Amino acid sequence: MPLPDPKLTPDTTTELVPRIQAYGQLITDWVRNNLPEMLIATAAAIIVFLVLSWLQRRAARIVRKSEDHGALATIAARTFARTGIFFRIMVSAELVNGYANAPHPVARTIDILFTIAAALQVAIWMREIILGMIERRAGESGGEHETLASAMVLIRLLVSFALFAIAAIVILANLGVNVTGLIAGLGVGGIAIGLAAQGIFQDLFAAISIIFDRPFKRGDTISYDLSTATVERIGMKSTRLRAVTGEEKIISNSKLLDKEITNNTTTAFRRTTYRLSLIYQTPPEKARRIPDMLRAIVEAENEEFVRAGFVGFGPSSIDFELVFDVRSDDFEETFTARHNVGLTILERFRDEGILFAYPTQTTFTAAPDGSYVMPYAPLPQPVSHGRTKG
Repeated sequence: MPLPDPKLTPDTTTELVPRIQAYGQLITDWVRNNLPEMLIATAAAIIVFLVLSWLQRRAARIVRKSEDHGALATIAARTFARTGIFFRIMVSAELVNGYANAPHPVARTIDILFTIAAALQVAIWMREIILGMIERRAGESGGEHETLASAMVLIRLLVSFALFAIAAIVILANLGVNVTGLIAGLGVGGIAIGLAAQGIFQDLFAAISIIFDRPFKRGDTISYDLSTATVERIGMKSTRLRAVTGEEKIISNSKLLDKEITNNTTTAFRRTTYRLSLIYQTPPEKARRIPDMLRAIVEAENEEFVRAGFVGFGPSSIDFELVFDVRSDDFEETFTARHNVGLTILERFRDEGILFAYPTQTTFTAAPDGSYVMPYAPLPQPVSHGRTKG
């Protein structure tokens, strides 16, 4: 059965007039009894409002003139420039309320409005600080502007929702509302949304990590697993790479960050190791000179010699190792240096009569007394490249 429409009867009108008169008398008595305090508090409130308004306008001018939007001073100015007029008015009203002994209904109303204004203003300030610090960190890392712009839309939405949800809970709690069920509902809803969009959020936060932590950027050449590729685009969901063999590779951001990544572009130097296997018939006096030969070859090519020397006896060779560095992050330059050093070693060893070993076995036939008998392979002789004396 529908409820009847409320009507203003003569009885209710008769009751309303005395109540309004009572409130008017209460306010009149409050003003009369606290006039000096009210005048002082009102003057102070006006001064506070004017000062806050002047600071807000000053902060806004600083933000407009600033060239570095990621500077801490600019972030602070931008935060204070977001101070609303409702908050400034309620700060002034709360000042009057505190000094002028307002009646309980008036004081309670001012307290409620001040709580609402303060909670909303703090949420706005915190949002500006958080977003400002995120943009500052992204600016320092030189992040992808396109990806960052897309990410900031979602980040702003998430930060705003979280902060204003907290502000709403604080306001309701101060109004006497039981917010336990609301908090539980928000928690369950957040968990449900998180589980439903788990993969999306993983890749999103991975993209944000790439932008801020900057393990690589667009244009870098990276290696992961068995792949080497150049980063072409860092997206919200995936990263696109161009392999050295030409094909395009697409991998989700979260899976890419789970791998061990080698950033070849930021390499300070590239180390090269050569393993040189020589025949066992190499004379010891020549073998002792090999490290010095290798050092001279590397330094002649203007590369940085690290070490060289004998490393072991192989099944069919005596093994030496050469290690040198190419002070460049350019792969082509490193490749050319490896080529030049390798060919110079080949030429120098040929001139010195030092022979490289093949993975072969040589069989010698011995007589009962232990002496070699024919046929057996003759011992290799060094190649002579001397000039003919005339």
